[in-house]
Amino acid sequence: MRKMALDYGEVRIGVAFSDPLGIIANGYETYVRKDLTRDLAYFCALAREKEVDTIIIGLPINMDGTEGERAKATRVFGEKLKEEAGIALKYFDERLSSVSAEKLLIEADVRREDRKKFIDKISATIILQNYLDINSK
Repeated sequence: MRKMALDYGEVRIGVAFSDPLGIIANGYETYVRKDLTRDLAYFCALAREKEVDTIIIGLPINMDGTEGERAKATRVFGEKLKEEAGIALKYFDERLSSVSAEKLLIEADVRREDRKKFIDKISATIILQNYLDINSK
């Protein structure tokens, strides 16, 4: 079964999936949010289609280890998604995933105005790969 990772944001949500063996993370898309009802329905359907057994949501922890408003909003979304999808859900510390994604895009010579299209998907991929690496041991 596959894992699905989400990099939750107010406007966009990055999506990544693991391979069936749970070894490699692959970026899937950057989803532009509609409203909570449609967002939840979309991710529930996507999880069923891709045969996902666990959803990993990046949790934006502050650098001092505390949880701010973004983390609280992420948890609210995550709990609603877990309830709707009926699939195991885990949170994973996403500190610096966006910074890493930005660096990758810069190294790949992606123009500044185009980075917004990719950064959330790449962040979700980084979150998922880090999760897989830690949990495969």
